[in-house]
Amino acid sequence: MTGSPDGQKRVTIIADVQTHMMPALAREMAGRNHNLVVSTPVEGLQLQLAELGAEVVIVPEADKLSDEGSVQSLVDAAKDRFGKFDSACIRTGAHKTGDILSATVKDADEMYKGNLLSVFYALQALLPPLVKQGSGQVVVNTSASGLRPTPTAALYSATRAGANMLVRNAALTVADKGVTVNATGTFAMDYPSFIEDVGASDPKVRKQVEATIPMSRLGRPEEAAHFVATPAK
Repeated sequence: MTGSPDGQKRVTIIADVQTHMMPALAREMAGRNHNLVVSTPVEGLQLQLAELGAEVVIVPEADKLSDEGSVQSLVDAAKDRFGKFDSACIRTGAHKTGDILSATVKDADEMYKGNLLSVFYALQALLPPLVKQGSGQVVVNTSASGLRPTPTAALYSATRAGANMLVRNAALTVADKGVTVNATGTFAMDYPSFIEDVGASDPKVRKQVEATIPMSRLGRPEEAAHFVATPAK
């Protein structure tokens, strides 16, 4: 992963690129003239990105974002190959349903590591180099469940709320240093985990879910990706 810095394209870090909006975001960023540093991509994505003209560095060590060194390995790879990075989008998350009466200490530890500690690790790895260069954008995908009580996913929503507050604190810390930090949280998006969580693989249930959405349909990963993507140079 060594090489001379690329002065022609912006560089973005994306993890994970297996599901949710993240494969679509990788394609969006490649189409916007970015090179990419990613964790292990979903099958076929690397070829799609290459066809869009992107150079792609894959860092398998970054697959488990609740490990302390995962995002740091992406940062190191970006510096090694390109000399820098300009933006990053990190999708954290460990999903668990259940109310507070059914929750266990094991559940709490899992949710803390997957939803809060992972965000802490990501911000600590990403922000110092961006602050040093005086520019950059970071987006952390958390969850809309962190905005309001969700009794059927008590630990999940609580740890997501903590992650949202951590992102807000980070944003205020680095805003005057030329770096922006934001969190995005999706709900009712058409991807496998959400469909499974709400039972929408049953067409009747899906119709019930879609009836609660103003557009009367689930969101598409490509729509979320377009919203999150940073501009080309």
